[in-house]
Amino acid sequence: MDTIECFEVRRDDLRTIRLKRDQLPELEPGQVLLKVDRFGLTANNITYGVVADMVGYWEFFPAEDGWGRLPGWGFAEVAAGDVEGLEPGTRFYGYLPMASHLVVQPVQVSRGGFTDGAAHRADLPGVYNRYRSTSADDRYRPETDDIEVIFAPLFTTSFVLDDYLADNGDFGAARVVLSSASSKTAAGTALCLSRRGGDRPRIVGLTSPSNTDFVAGLGCYDEVVAYDDVASLDPAVASVFVDVAGDAGVRAAVHRHLGDRLTASQMVGMTHWTEMATDEGLPGPAPQLFFAPVQIEKRMADWGPAGYQQRLGAAWDHLLGVVGDWVEIVELDGLAALDQPYHRVLEGDVPPSEAYVVVLDQES
Repeated sequence: MDTIECFEVRRDDLRTIRLKRDQLPELEPGQVLLKVDRFGLTANNITYGVVADMVGYWEFFPAEDGWGRLPGWGFAEVAAGDVEGLEPGTRFYGYLPMASHLVVQPVQVSRGGFTDGAAHRADLPGVYNRYRSTSADDRYRPETDDIEVIFAPLFTTSFVLDDYLADNGDFGAARVVLSSASSKTAAGTALCLSRRGGDRPRIVGLTSPSNTDFVAGLGCYDEVVAYDDVASLDPAVASVFVDVAGDAGVRAAVHRHLGDRLTASQMVGMTHWTEMATDEGLPGPAPQLFFAPVQIEKRMADWGPAGYQQRLGAAWDHLLGVVGDWVEIVELDGLAALDQPYHRVLEGDVPPSEAYVVVLDQES
């Protein structure tokens, strides 16, 4: 196959999509062609698109003017190139476009992986530029590939968010309230919070009325509250609000109900991306965007890369013990099968018990 196939969206209208095919570029010295095996499709991909202009996500995998290639996480293998240590067939996990191939410029090549040193990625957060070799990862298990492409990027955010809260003494709060409690990021954060032991804050999940039973069944929340029942929360308890939904109406309801008993308000995701609006005039602390790479880099410096990976790995192993009861994974056959599932994810029309993995034809 001498073409690259890409799933692209309009940067100013995420509902407009297309499949684009181009000739594979000729590799320059030092470049390697990766062939994508599989990647996850979740609300996380949508969040990348919603905040792309603010954070720079469109710059990782450039497209024609007005179009964008949504990032995701997945597995790919070396298809071509002449870089020592990166033999054809070597498999990596990392940040990928929703596409069949990716050209990278490997630097800092080691047994554990490499960093894409492409010039257009030089000023972007380094955590997204590192590709991990599966052959050098003692924790890697092929049978968990689908779970990893769905949960690993989200759970990394969950892990460092819990760590960020702990690092800041939970901002003096006795309760953490998470919106979009059925989402994988919120549930992962609740799971990490629950692992702390008896001195942890109380964990409350906010969700739609139709999802309350599902969320309660996850087993990681102390209390589950429907969005239309926010007023049932005890307003006297000092609380941190972790906003995964990104729904301005929900955020306003929480702020107005808890007022000055809200000690911090962290915006993490945008599963309700169509309900974004201004936060002007809200009581309590101004909502702040939580950017996971900042806390990751801090902990890399504090603990060292090995220490960080050891702590994250222990939390991941705990997740693997329960996640089989959380979700059913649906595999999609190639980029052409993305249309309907993509729009379902975009519109928030996927039940929390279901998740998509796009598997590309490895024979093409």
